[in-house]
Amino acid sequence: MQLPSTLLENAVAAFAKLPGIGKKTALRLVLHLLKQDEEVTIEFGEVLQKMRKEIKFCQRCFNISDGTICSICANSGRSKEMICVVENIRDVIAIENTQQFNGTYHVLGGIISPLDGIGPDQLTIEPLIERIKKDKVTELIFALNPTIQGDTTIYYIQKKLADSTCRITTIARGIAFGGELEYADEMTLGKSISNRQPVQQYIK
Repeated sequence: MQLPSTLLENAVAAFAKLPGIGKKTALRLVLHLLKQDEEVTIEFGEVLQKMRKEIKFCQRCFNISDGTICSICANSGRSKEMICVVENIRDVIAIENTQQFNGTYHVLGGIISPLDGIGPDQLTIEPLIERIKKDKVTELIFALNPTIQGDTTIYYIQKKLADSTCRITTIARGIAFGGELEYADEMTLGKSISNRQPVQQYIK
């Protein structure tokens, strides 16, 4: 793509690094910003810069947060005895949009996948085990993507909790095997949360 300006070309290249954004879309976004008042573009850049510098991760559940503890963990109306385990922050957002869950979350930061070089030590599994013991959690709900890697992760954590009295469940398989929570419609995901089943029915 030949562009008349190196500055324009650099901006397009930066936008094109975003997932799902090709060079044509990136060019359209950059040209749109150029049409705006200078203050609008400056504010856009400052907001992104401020987010990157100041955003934090919750010390309890590893969700994104403005402070040391996220708004969900800090909410006294949420059940601290019920933890929903998810792979990433996008899954927290997806489940919250269903308005079917009133507990707290734990973001693993991925799933066990030896082929990709991801082992248990690279995830927040140990902090999860500590939370369960410390907060006297009564139910642990796995809301991981229904894949072999997701099931492997559930199996590993379940074994780590073999001596725990905590009830371990997983969302109902209304989500197709191999699918991703992020792309499930809210009704299907909400039903999966409401109709969760004991892990033993799925993980052998």
